Amino acid sequence: MIKRAMDLAASLAALLVLSPLLGATALAVMLESGRPVLFRQVRVGQGGREFGMYKFRSMVQNAAAIGPYHTSADDPRITRVGRFIRRTSLDELPQLFNVLLGDMSLVGPRPDVPAQRALYAPADWDLRCSVRPGITGLAQARLRSAATETQRLALDLQYVREHGLWLDLRIMAWTLGRLSGRGSN
Repeated sequence: MIKRAMDLAASLAALLVLSPLLGATALAVMLESGRPVLFRQVRVGQGGREFGMYKFRSMVQNAAAIGPYHTSADDPRITRVGRFIRRTSLDELPQLFNVLLGDMSLVGPRPDVPAQRALYAPADWDLRCSVRPGITGLAQARLRSAATETQRLALDLQYVREHGLWLDLRIMAWTLGRLSGRGSN
């Protein structure tokens, strides 16, 4: 309950403080590639329940029909504004609404798309889905997008096994350090 209260308070505060940045990002996406400015993708949450995760759209319209669910750094579907908002993680800010809705937490394993279930042993999938997914997690805080699939899976499962308030606070600090360019330690 403490974690949920912190999630609600922090996400509400962040939405208020960041509202000008959210508006500017939405405007930049719209001016470059039109509407919609948000992208909703089906992800898997706590208990294996599917939900719609929100992001600012960083790719051309209808990108999901053009290519796979994962992207590479040189993916031609990524727009110019999209490259910037991905590099700065601004594309993730709409997930604060997912936190308010209770689909996500500020910290937890990043929510997988349903197809990623095949990457896990059944017991590991059940373990992973035993907690609410997060905007940031151990894999993002430690390795950002440089994590291999194997490293990400291992760090996600490590988080689930060790999660707690102290680890969440450390992950948030590491994430802010990475975003500010100071590294992860």
